[in-house]
Amino acid sequence: MIRKSAAAAVHGMSGETWKRHANPWSVWTRFAAIPAFELAVWSRQWLGWWCLAAVLAVVVWLWLNVHLFKPVEPTSWAARGIYGEQLHVDARVPAEHKATLNWLIASGLTGFALIAWGLTTLNIWPLILGTVMVVLAQLWRIDRYGLLFQQHLREQAPDDAA
Repeated sequence: MIRKSAAAAVHGMSGETWKRHANPWSVWTRFAAIPAFELAVWSRQWLGWWCLAAVLAVVVWLWLNVHLFKPVEPTSWAARGIYGEQLHVDARVPAEHKATLNWLIASGLTGFALIAWGLTTLNIWPLILGTVMVVLAQLWRIDRYGLLFQQHLREQAPDDAA
């Protein structure tokens, strides 16, 4: 969990920041950053080294993103998923979720490798396949995190039968 905690620390992820990070606008605009980043890197063939300005703009956006939107409670699908992600970062994942989450992370990393290959060689098919893999893995991960969060809430709820 050191890597996850380090990534959270880089973004300054406090309790309030996690609530901002869970805002659906934050979630969906992070997804929009994927093709923006790809286009910025691909643009090196037209812009040369100036493409780094576009890459930097996307990186800055991703860093700012977790701080810009208003905090939300876990009422939407996206918000519940991010609240579940926080449980993962805090190492509070039950065993029954770990294998699936690890598989989804590995799938996303494979997609990322395909994106890197496509961008390095300016080859469209690994870029598109990698993007699809990253997006699908991330959507499925958010869904799984939402289930994890709902399970956490059920386990934390007082016993109504008492």
